[in-house]
Amino acid sequence: MVADMKRFKTISTTFIIVIAVIFGWNVYYLISLYNSIRANVERDVMTALADADIDDLMYRAGRAQGLASKVQVQEDTEEYNKPRKAEASTYRDGNGQLISVRTEADGTVVEKRAKLSENSPYSNQMVDAMSRQFHAIMEKYIPYDMAVMDSVLRNQLSHRFINPDFLCVRVVNSKDSVICDNPKLKSESGLDSFRFNINPDEGIYYKAYMTPLTSHIVSEMSGVIITVFLLFVAFTLAFWYLFRTVSKMRTLEEMKDDFVSNMTHELKTPIAIAYSANDALLNYDTDNDPDKRKKYLMIANKQLKRLGELVENILAMSMERRKTMKLKPERVLLRSFIEEITTAQRMRGDKKITINVDMDEEVSIDADKAHLSNILNNLIGNAIKYSGSSVEITISGNESEISVSDNGIGIPAKSIPYLFNKFYRVPHGNQQDVRGYGIGLYYVKSILDKMGWNIDVKSKEKEGSVFTIKIGKDEQ
Repeated sequence: MVADMKRFKTISTTFIIVIAVIFGWNVYYLISLYNSIRANVERDVMTALADADIDDLMYRAGRAQGLASKVQVQEDTEEYNKPRKAEASTYRDGNGQLISVRTEADGTVVEKRAKLSENSPYSNQMVDAMSRQFHAIMEKYIPYDMAVMDSVLRNQLSHRFINPDFLCVRVVNSKDSVICDNPKLKSESGLDSFRFNINPDEGIYYKAYMTPLTSHIVSEMSGVIITVFLLFVAFTLAFWYLFRTVSKMRTLEEMKDDFVSNMTHELKTPIAIAYSANDALLNYDTDNDPDKRKKYLMIANKQLKRLGELVENILAMSMERRKTMKLKPERVLLRSFIEEITTAQRMRGDKKITINVDMDEEVSIDADKAHLSNILNNLIGNAIKYSGSSVEITISGNESEISVSDNGIGIPAKSIPYLFNKFYRVPHGNQQDVRGYGIGLYYVKSILDKMGWNIDVKSKEKEGSVFTIKIGKDEQ
């Protein structure tokens, strides 16, 4: 058994370590997955901002075209009197450089060259450069409309399955000073923000504010999170079951040790007493003292009877465990049967014992006499053992139940659920001299289950206990 416990502890420890490693790896995986998804979502948000910027520019260009058609005649008339407007163009030279040419109103030509990025398609870079130049010109004629920008950005985000509860955009410079405010934004606190450069020359940015992306990311990870959670619950339940099993095994081991200790004492005591009485008969002159001889013989007989009862209880328990026990039910007149048992119990003589039998003479049941006798003897014996200097026991019943009540020390409420467990002994601080081995009530419950009967216990400390046997139909 010790070797089995050691092996079990080793397996349990290994299992716990494996659970911890798996759980740690899952936590690490979830964190890595969260960071990866967040990076992708943030990249999608920036792409949505770029596309929304183009949509807004197209909207503003449409407005500019409408305005231009209304003032075309005036512009033609005043063409020679007005200063030249700034003009801009972008193209790619033969060396793969992106060239931006800007002609100011005074005729000054500003040329900027930029090396094309190898990580971005040429078409994207051209669109980006042209949109920025478009901004530089458009902002002089068509003002920003934040409501339109909010709308087109939300639309672009929706195409990417990103739907924040709150979203707004405003225009800021490189120092985050507001150029064009958005009345929707009351506070930046608790919001995620993203900046998109729309005019590098002037250092002007769109700055988008939205509810944190965490809820969106968590929804993306929901399948993995649920799986990990279920695994965690399964591992937790497995660990709890393992811990519970170990605790039960440890408790069982302790109860078995206590059983062996008490049983050894119980067996040794009658043997020692019987041996002493027999030795006295052999070594002392008892022929001339018949009273002393009778006393020694009675002592030996009593102790041998006690020893026989112990052996019978052990054998009965063993037979029940192996499921080899057979019941032999017969008709029993209950009152006369119980009075035979109580007569023997009253002769124990170690304390004042009063046993009352309260039932009609004609009450009869079908039961195995031998086992029913053992059951009642156990219940009455416990009532006598766990009492003070005197005890009063009342046995009542009818065809449906048998009740054994006493005025003993009672049973703690916390012990009642475990009362019929094998090797369990009720702790009584003031009854340490009462020895037992925790199989009497287990035997009672086992036999009653075998008979198809049941037993109920009601007890209160310092007031006594009531054991009620519920008689059911014999299943044998």
